[in-house]
Amino acid sequence: METRQEREREFHNHIFDSGERHVTDKYYAVTKPSKGLYRKYLNDIPAGSNVLEYGCGPGSEAFGLAARGCSVKGIDISDVAIEQATDMAASLGVSQNTSFLVMDAERLEFPDASFDYVCGSGILHHLDLSKSLPEIARVLRPGGKAIFFEPLGHNPVINLYRTLTPRLRTVDEHPLVMEDFRLMKKHFTNMEIEFFHLTSIGTIIFRNSTMFDRILKGFESFDQAVFRYFPVMKRFAWISVITFGNSRTS
Repeated sequence: METRQEREREFHNHIFDSGERHVTDKYYAVTKPSKGLYRKYLNDIPAGSNVLEYGCGPGSEAFGLAARGCSVKGIDISDVAIEQATDMAASLGVSQNTSFLVMDAERLEFPDASFDYVCGSGILHHLDLSKSLPEIARVLRPGGKAIFFEPLGHNPVINLYRTLTPRLRTVDEHPLVMEDFRLMKKHFTNMEIEFFHLTSIGTIIFRNSTMFDRILKGFESFDQAVFRYFPVMKRFAWISVITFGNSRTS
């Protein structure tokens, strides 16, 4: 019987080989504010830090981190992703600061307290959090920090789109829900979650307009006001940027 990890590997090998997922790139144009914050947090990581990136490939953040003097290990369940990331690191001249490995994020092969930072984009929702969160806690050094960019699973409109496009996602993935955040708090302190994209999702129709950035900024400002005055609406956001650290034993 095929395991969840085998299904994930097969799916992502196909995606990285075919480039089929690029059909969704147009929708991610509206994630500039959330992706910008995620990258700002990564840019704040000091040179010389040891960083573990969950989920990697030719679009990995590892290359920028390595270019700034960080030592980065990237892991992925897909051997195709690892091969592409390794080739990209060589082409960018950052191989000396990077290492990419096929690995199950729920059973990390690193010693305890190996990393100052752990990061990843769109990866936690593919994992069994009851297994992966303790592993993050284990490999983070005291005072270390984890930074993740993740989709949420409460918005009915987005969930309808997911239902109508099953070939673009794995059968096992589960965009995060509030219960997942409560589970994170059992393993980590100093946790912060920032929510993005409610009405701003609709600005996708303006993505080819010269006014797109201005329109997106206006709608995202409105969304942030909604989240501030009506916190219950945060669950209907599309994207979350999560930081947590100071791991403790569960």
